[in-house]
Amino acid sequence: MGHVITTVIGALLIAAGFNLFLIPHQLLSGGVSGLSMLTAYFTPVSVSVMYFVYNVPLLIAGWFLLGRRFSLLSIISVAATTIMIALVPESMVASDPIISSVFGGVLVGVGAGISFRVGGSSGGFDILGSIVTRYRDFPVGTVTVALNGLVIFVMGYLQGDWNLALLSMVSIYITGKVMDGIHVGHVKVTLFIITDDTDALLARLLQIERGITRISAEGAFSHSKKDVLMTVTTMYELAELKRIIKEADPRAFVNIVETVGVMGSFRKRSL
Repeated sequence: MGHVITTVIGALLIAAGFNLFLIPHQLLSGGVSGLSMLTAYFTPVSVSVMYFVYNVPLLIAGWFLLGRRFSLLSIISVAATTIMIALVPESMVASDPIISSVFGGVLVGVGAGISFRVGGSSGGFDILGSIVTRYRDFPVGTVTVALNGLVIFVMGYLQGDWNLALLSMVSIYITGKVMDGIHVGHVKVTLFIITDDTDALLARLLQIERGITRISAEGAFSHSKKDVLMTVTTMYELAELKRIIKEADPRAFVNIVETVGVMGSFRKRSL
């Protein structure tokens, strides 16, 4: 329930960034959000409706590629953001478009970042970014900025105003940096799991896209035989991994250490 509340709060921050800072100056947040805004600027269709419509195919892709829990939280975030965009009144808080681009980018970045922290996303290109970062070692925010850049060029071309396009790029850059600062999905951690219920735990852990090494160990005082499971994952996946461990073996001892770097295949493999 706490994750859902956090996701809704993230949606409120995103909607506030849109309606209070970006949309009044016809700036874009990029990605699907930017496409929604761009469509709304040139048609009578509202931003909230287009935001929902553009997100549907990406949510379907996320359901199959990123797992049900991630997708469910993303669906909640998209639905909440759609509602919040419709509810939060459009108001120009800052008359200076530069200030608006900065603060709008911060609000959107914080909203999207906390959604990632609880295991979901704010939808849109965040889902594409999550797919890329799960199978390739790139920060989510950086991937999102690259994808969003395409939308900015379309905006500059259609509106013929490259000042707004460049200010939108500033906002998107800030959003990406704030997301990475909160989400830290590209930071690696190594888990050493000492368990008495290896088979049950492995049955759950082998479903993730990471390799696991099984090490035989012995207690120094009790001399009892135990298994140590070692795996390297990202901070993004850590919350889900902790949940799996608690469900499979609540008595397991887990040591989590930050990993400086990895060599070789980071994806699932037999070790």
